[in-house]
Amino acid sequence: MRLKGTETVIPMLAMRGLVVFPNVVMHFDVSREKSEAALKAAMNAGKLIFLTAQKDISIENPEIDDLFRIGVVAEIRQIIKTPDNITRVLIEGKYRAKIMNIIQDEPFLLASVRETVYNYREKTDDIELDAVIRTLKGIFEQYSDNIPKMPKELRLAIYNETDPYRLFELIGFNVAIPVEDKQLLLEENHIIARLGLLIAMLSREVEILDIERSIHERVRSQIDKGQRDYYLREQMKAISSQLGEEEESQDDIDEYIEQIESLKLNEEVTEKLLKEADRLSKMHPSSQESYVVRNYLDSVLELPWNYKTKDKLDINKALNVLDKDHYGLEKVKERILETIAVRALQPELKGQIICLVGPPGIGKTSIGKSIAKTLGRKYARISLGGIRDESEIRGHRKTYIGAMPGRIINAVKLAGSSNPLILLDEIDKMTRDMRGDPSSALLEALDSEQNNAFRDHYIEVPFDLSSVLFVTTANSVSTIDAPLLDRMEVIELTSYTREEKFNIAKRHLIVKQLKANGLKASMLKIDDTAVYMIIDGYTREAGVRSLERKIASVCRKAAKEIVSAEKKKVIVTSANLNKYLGERRYLEDDYSKQNEVGVVNGLAWTSVGGVIMPLEAVILDGKGTVETTGSLGDVMKESAKLAISYTRCVAEKYSINKDFYKEKDIHIHAPEGATPKDGPSAGVTMTTALISALSGIPVRSDVAMTGEITLHGKVLPIGGLREKVMAAYKAKIKTVIIPVANKSDLEEVDDAVRTSMDFVFAENLSDVLNTALIMPETTYAVPYANKTENGSIKQIHS
Repeated sequence: MRLKGTETVIPMLAMRGLVVFPNVVMHFDVSREKSEAALKAAMNAGKLIFLTAQKDISIENPEIDDLFRIGVVAEIRQIIKTPDNITRVLIEGKYRAKIMNIIQDEPFLLASVRETVYNYREKTDDIELDAVIRTLKGIFEQYSDNIPKMPKELRLAIYNETDPYRLFELIGFNVAIPVEDKQLLLEENHIIARLGLLIAMLSREVEILDIERSIHERVRSQIDKGQRDYYLREQMKAISSQLGEEEESQDDIDEYIEQIESLKLNEEVTEKLLKEADRLSKMHPSSQESYVVRNYLDSVLELPWNYKTKDKLDINKALNVLDKDHYGLEKVKERILETIAVRALQPELKGQIICLVGPPGIGKTSIGKSIAKTLGRKYARISLGGIRDESEIRGHRKTYIGAMPGRIINAVKLAGSSNPLILLDEIDKMTRDMRGDPSSALLEALDSEQNNAFRDHYIEVPFDLSSVLFVTTANSVSTIDAPLLDRMEVIELTSYTREEKFNIAKRHLIVKQLKANGLKASMLKIDDTAVYMIIDGYTREAGVRSLERKIASVCRKAAKEIVSAEKKKVIVTSANLNKYLGERRYLEDDYSKQNEVGVVNGLAWTSVGGVIMPLEAVILDGKGTVETTGSLGDVMKESAKLAISYTRCVAEKYSINKDFYKEKDIHIHAPEGATPKDGPSAGVTMTTALISALSGIPVRSDVAMTGEITLHGKVLPIGGLREKVMAAYKAKIKTVIIPVANKSDLEEVDDAVRTSMDFVFAENLSDVLNTALIMPETTYAVPYANKTENGSIKQIHS
């Protein structure tokens, strides 16, 4: 039915994934009921139907906005039903038209369309048109080369075609380009523009087809190589079977290759391992070299290349774990909590190497386990004591018989993760000889800038150690090589004080030994006085190993009494302790307990803690000879000379004969005589003893002191203050004179000790002498310290 103008109302069929061009004969299948109804209506009304493409093929019932407005009016030539009940339609495109309106959508689409005529009268440049036609034919030729099933007749017809409109129809319909692109071609009016669009689309398709072909060839090559390798392996397997060799050998190699590829390591490592697997495939299974390669592949593949544990970053829980496992060690705990806090803010933190330095038995090794437990990391320990071969660290070359990886790689393998905590125990006990220097071998492993590609001699491929947390232990840093020490953060751990040992025994050691000896808390009680007696009278150490052994001995003897039915419950006190441990082995420190002339209580540091060291001076008639006894070292002898020179300077102030150094012999002694002693901290003690002996002024017995002196009487700082103060506290000495520069070190002293003692901070020897000497004209009231500006005495407490 015709409307006014050129509009025509005809049935419409929405095409899915298909664009029809004018003058083109084609067929397509129809399955939607609405589409079949449109075909029937068209057959009853002149066989004309309007065909237009859907924008989205997934829409079942498209509306006008879901359709392209430009389509083709076609004539239906034939409709047949296939055996599977699908309607197949043969049509011929007549002319291009545009949808003006949808008249109805049920039971089929009925549209008002208007013909849109191509502009055949357009002016074209013949030369330009010839150039476009040649270019289009050339691009189509390239396109055809990539499409093996392109009919030769079509290629020949296109090659001989000179009419641009016919050429466009032949190519546009027969190339596989997206529906959107074909719709653009249908809508374009100008022939040169249409041919230009077709050239651009074909060029893109040619490029895509070239890439597809390249990918296909690459895949086929890989498949061919895989088939070839499989064929050759099957032949080798057959030959091996005929020779009576192990048939499962090739299966093992295939398993190795599968494991290597599944790890997804970097190219260098993968290439190396695949090369070794290929070498193994060419070896006799029973050969020695085959055994070496198999061991190598097993060792490398057992490493945790891609597995890491997740760090626990809860500071409060971490502190609870550390406090539960260890008493004291505040510096270490604080450092671990800092590490956790930083790691919470910066998860990729690398290169943390901690060195715990301190005397034996104070828990350096066990704190390493607690750190791993706190962080939720795997734990591995490497004992370095006595190691003198560099290969112990970096491994042996696999060509040697019995070769194996170094201790670091082996520790990572045993830990089972690539970010464990590795404890390098006794790092100061390594030695060197003609076989190499293990300390130098550790430099790479402990350097955060290098250990991300650590190469073990046996493994031969780089392994990332940057996620490993290294903790080292040592008794002294003096034997550690300077370059190695420079890579570590040193945390010094001092010996346990009496109070710390007591708390460790009550919280950990007694509980542990009760369980180890099958006792319950209701069966054995060791009271506080007995624990203190064990610490003071039966052990003398920096740590608590001997203390634990003594407690274990008490537990064993108590168990014997209970089992023999002598007692049901054993109570150990200081009064009956000798029954279980024998007589006391160590007596209390000998020190001056009454005010005496020439006797001063000094303080000394030892590897097992602080001690009271009384210093004695006597004056004899003579010729000015100075005698020092008590196994004094050179530094202490020099301190004695300083004391004499200073005494000469202040002789008049203390009514001392100025010529004492000519007329008197001076003898200075430090008990115990068999114990070697050295260090500058006895300077104030020697000077006080010497002035007291020469002046006859007694020294207070309730005062202890420590400090180095200068020739002009200044008091310089010393080390080991914490242990020295604890020694004074144990001896019930109430006043301690220390250098003013050591005032900040008192923070390390227990609060209970600090609040129960008076501390005098001395800047010079006058402060020391004013506090220690009992001057005849004054009555002692309070401990003295630094003088204030008006000359009065200022009392300083902790």
